[in-house]
Amino acid sequence: MNPILEVRNVSKHYAAHTALKEVSLLVPRGSIYGLLGPNGAGKTSLIRILTRITAADSGEVLFNGQPLQRDHIEKIGYLPEERGLYRKMEVGEQLIYLAQLKGLSRNDARQKLKGWVEKFGIAGWWNRKLEELSKGMQQKVQFIATVIHEPELLILDEPFSGFDPINANLITDEIIRLKNQGCSVIFSTHRMESVEQLCEHIALIHQSRKILEGRIGDIRKQYRTHIFEVVYEGRLQSDAAWDCIEQKPLHDLEQIARFRLHPGQSPNQLLSQLIQQVSIVRFEEQVPGMEEIFIRAVSLN
Repeated sequence: MNPILEVRNVSKHYAAHTALKEVSLLVPRGSIYGLLGPNGAGKTSLIRILTRITAADSGEVLFNGQPLQRDHIEKIGYLPEERGLYRKMEVGEQLIYLAQLKGLSRNDARQKLKGWVEKFGIAGWWNRKLEELSKGMQQKVQFIATVIHEPELLILDEPFSGFDPINANLITDEIIRLKNQGCSVIFSTHRMESVEQLCEHIALIHQSRKILEGRIGDIRKQYRTHIFEVVYEGRLQSDAAWDCIEQKPLHDLEQIARFRLHPGQSPNQLLSQLIQQVSIVRFEEQVPGMEEIFIRAVSLN
């Protein structure tokens, strides 16, 4: 793996409180990486270290294989959960000003912003003060300001906060587009449906420690329940060859049942036993979603 970001044994303390304890992460280049955890787990403390707002007490962070330095921040875009814009400033001037802070010339900023404000439907608000915009429109301005300099690494902390479903989909499409253009994304959220939709890798932090990390597919396999849901037609007799944990009518002639595999039993063995009695309409494993995995992992630590 050639990670864009590597966190090595990072710890952070505030007086008597331990915010992070020996946390290590690998963020693959060109991926969308979910940073998950309950409130107070340490996610925000880690993000502040990654953006050099604060420093770690111990450990190190590598960006593109080099110790994280101040000049690397120009290659990082950060959208904080607590948005920070100048409410009395006009939208256009504010975006140009923030783009210049990230190294763009005024002319380059204006050219790049033209496409963004048209795409996000805020071109007509260019000369209006930010305080005149709705919360959702302000969020769009903040997102544009975060990505206008085309960062290599994009850190998004609850990016969908304040958006209705239509605009949340707009932001989702932009995140995917940026990723497809080579941008790496760290995505911190409590919305597990967004994690399912966007993320390829995740890390779960709980009580200042990393307790889970990896590809979503691999983590699902790790937490698999070996329970299969079967929709069938016919009459199913009880059989010692399987463990039926639920059975009920579905509709018309169909029935639904859930089976837990015996130790050493394969799905194919269960299926072959069932088709001797009934006609199978659907047969699928009940793979846990990220919300269930999140709850189970936290409850076990």
